This record gives sequence, C-alpha cells and structure tokens, in this order.
Amino acid sequence: MSSMGRPAEVRLSIPADGAYIAVPRSVVGNLAARNDFTLDAIDDLRIAVDEACALLLPQSADGVLECVFEIAPPQLTVRTSAVVPNGWRPDTTSFGWTVLTALVESAAAETVDGRLTITVTATATATEKA
Repeated sequence: MSSMGRPAEVRLSIPADGAYIAVPRSVVGNLAARNDFTLDAIDDLRIAVDEACALLLPQSADGVLECVFEIAPPQLTVRTSAVVPNGWRPDTTSFGWTVLTALVESAAAETVDGRLTITVTATATATEKA
C-alpha cells in the first residue's frame, strides 16, 4: 500500500522487443520479494509475467508494451498491455496461456479501444503448489 492508503502502482513502458522482457520480469520479482512472496511464488509470478509479455510482444502494433504493477498487500496484480490488431485475442488453448494461468490465482485478457490487457493476480498468502 502507498502511504496514502491506496494500492501502490509501478508503471513501466518498454519496447516490444524480446531483449527487454527481462525488465518487467525483474520488477515483478523485486516487488513480490518486498511483499513477502515465497521464492517459489516469486518464480511463478516472474514466469507468468514473462508469458504475458511473450503473448503480446509479436502483436504490438505500436512497438510498445505497457506494464502496471499494483501492490495491495498481500496481493500483487500485473496488467500487461499493448495496442493490437483489430480483433486479435490470445489463444486461451495455447501452451503459453496454459502456463500463465497455472502459475497465478487468476488471469484474464480484455480488449478496450484496441488495447489488449492481460491481467494476472497472485497473493503472498496463497498456499504453495506441490
């Protein structure tokens, strides 16, 4: 939480280039560590954010990926978005989507005004997967 009692937000804008995907992965790892996520949960969240970026990367019409990290302990929500071609949606039967949804509590994709946003949410107190 921010000092004003609202969820804290970190915003990141990166080029839609695979060389930069390590940046949001590092940011989410740092934020999760600061908010008492276990090492396994941090790794899961890093992989989920990596998958969200990888799904959007080739579709980014303007060459930019936006990431918003919302911290409301014990919950961490990451919204990764890009302007995409009209009507494009991620294949929710693909391996990448399956991996993404298996690693977090919730995952969803929504398009508003040509911008597709993939939202993933995890909670620090969630029980570890075996």
